[in-house]
Amino acid sequence: MTLVFVGALLARGRRTVTSWIRAAGLSDDYKPVYTTVAAAGKRADFIAARLAIDVLKPLVAKAERLTFAIDDTPTPRYGPQVQGAGAHHNPAPGPAGGPFVYGHVWVVLAALVTHSDWGIVTLPLLARLYVRAKNLASIDPWHRPAFRTKLGLAVELLRWAKSWMGGWKKPLWVVADGAYAKAAFLKPMKALAVTVVSRLRKDAALWTEPGKRRPGQRGRGRLYGERRIDLAKRAGQRRGWSTGTFDLYGEPTVKRYKTFVATWRPAGGAIRVVLVDEPHGWVAFFCSDPNAGVADVLQLIAARFTLETAFRDLKEIVGAGQQQTRFMWASVGAFHVCAWTFTMTEAWAWGRPCDELTDRSASPWDDPQRRPSHADKRRAWRRELLRQEIYATLRAGPTSEEIQATAERLLALAA
Repeated sequence: MTLVFVGALLARGRRTVTSWIRAAGLSDDYKPVYTTVAAAGKRADFIAARLAIDVLKPLVAKAERLTFAIDDTPTPRYGPQVQGAGAHHNPAPGPAGGPFVYGHVWVVLAALVTHSDWGIVTLPLLARLYVRAKNLASIDPWHRPAFRTKLGLAVELLRWAKSWMGGWKKPLWVVADGAYAKAAFLKPMKALAVTVVSRLRKDAALWTEPGKRRPGQRGRGRLYGERRIDLAKRAGQRRGWSTGTFDLYGEPTVKRYKTFVATWRPAGGAIRVVLVDEPHGWVAFFCSDPNAGVADVLQLIAARFTLETAFRDLKEIVGAGQQQTRFMWASVGAFHVCAWTFTMTEAWAWGRPCDELTDRSASPWDDPQRRPSHADKRRAWRRELLRQEIYATLRAGPTSEEIQATAERLLALAA
């Protein structure tokens, strides 16, 4: 499995599994590689748990809480008989893209970790393949999973995180897209004691907090108040607004906001509501912990967009979705190899100085103080691996045949 990761890191061009095989020097034993990739898909939960313990735990040792982001993303696929593939909504069609994309959709759980210089860094850990009910027939019956919605898959991922990381004695928080702010996700999170931060619909049916119990009153206390809260009216009122400076997107940002506690049935009780006055109009966010601060909510909402950047790098730089596998478990394994390669690259670069990761001498127009991109970190790790291979060959007193073999291998990787 280690050599597969090395191949995924060193592969260039279209990052198919065959390019991994060639980059890792496994062409003579290519068939076991496909078996290994499929096996990684079946054992993804266990491998991701080891990755979390060995890589994530040291990075969050001083953090007050474990923070995760969850969202779904498509990977386009081409060709017939691709198990689990179907037509899905395209979230980023672009100028020439259509409203739908054919391929796989992944519900991804990623850890959000704060770096002293780079800010929030996203580390993908585990994913679930979402298959529409009408596309399940494309999967062999003995490998066909039961139909689960994206919300159900998200609950599975957080249960996995709770089972493996709940013993780290840190509260678990998760920030999610507004599409996950529904009872099917929020109520299981409340049962797991996981705090959720997300966007709130402007027409959400909010209610006031329940009144105090009368002396001697029997029975269970009320969970919801009696008066309806209209978010549009609350946002339209001039009184109650405050102004604060928050650390958002790596710099101090002034926001005009209004906050209050309300009760909401999909969340199963009280929530903290934060209204923010933006240039294009007001927006609403919430936290399932009514005692949370405004800074906690806004910082997590801003940090969620690092997951979108990670999705872009995962597809464009690491090559997720390019592996041309047809079998479902091979597709699952290939996506996870890409996600784990992304995470291990970020972890390898974590403690290294920026000048070791980037060299912008050939780009005088670029900002030398800009934080290293994932592509910079990936190139730096590739250079280090190739440098070690050259040194290992030279230290052993190589023969001319060994030097020629090493040179040909490096030329093949470069070309």
